[in-house]
Amino acid sequence: MAKHFTSIISSAFGKFASKAFPSPIQHFINNGYVKLMGLDMSEFKEPSAYPTLNKLFTRAFETPRALPEDKDALISGVDALITDAGMIKEGKAYQIKGMSYSIDKLFGTYHQDAVSKVEGGEFINFYLSPKDYHRYHMPMRLKVKSLTHIPGKHYPVNFPLLRHKVDLFIENERVIIECEDEKGRTQVLVLVAALNVGQMVVTFEEKVRTNSEIREPVHYEYEDFWVERGEFYGWFEMGSTILTFSEKGSIFPEVAINQKVKFTDILGKVL
Repeated sequence: MAKHFTSIISSAFGKFASKAFPSPIQHFINNGYVKLMGLDMSEFKEPSAYPTLNKLFTRAFETPRALPEDKDALISGVDALITDAGMIKEGKAYQIKGMSYSIDKLFGTYHQDAVSKVEGGEFINFYLSPKDYHRYHMPMRLKVKSLTHIPGKHYPVNFPLLRHKVDLFIENERVIIECEDEKGRTQVLVLVAALNVGQMVVTFEEKVRTNSEIREPVHYEYEDFWVERGEFYGWFEMGSTILTFSEKGSIFPEVAINQKVKFTDILGKVL
């Protein structure tokens, strides 16, 4: 199957963003992007310090943010906008109000057991805009059981598409990370690609190559592999979306639709 045009565009943009131009040109590109997108660089190096636009996208904090002292606090793993949240009912969640989709299709063949395990639980959608910090961290201490890379398209995940494109998350390329919390309850994290996202990187699985020539799902399994709350586990090369799905009774979320959150913000309780 040939690459979809959205994937071709995203690959081309990724190559441009990864290219190191002569310093005066690179400084112009970086500073222009910061001004155009309205990036808040107060926690980061100066724009001119990044040798490529991609390094600017995937920038790390100069001083790490402190985690909440409450060990039972559910934290935001990202800087993002919550575009929807609610209860998983009859195997369905929402990409945005009024636009439901089936999570069995989202999760894919390798994670069908997780579909029933999160029934009646909570979903939260996090949209990372191009101006946001693009790294992602664990919202709680989790044991990673398996990961599946599912190739797909690279449609934008902005509000117009969320409102009008049926099964947007299902059509787009994604990475499914199935986990268990400390009480053995299922927690699923889904990284969704978008237009101009050159790569989705997962630090603990270097074999994952998104937006590549891979056209079939690739599955990985792990034994007793824990990732700590707040631990950095990857990045988007541009903004995109992370979806979380929690087993019923495992968390008590305190979030609102259209709420802007930052990494380390408290979003509720792990029960």
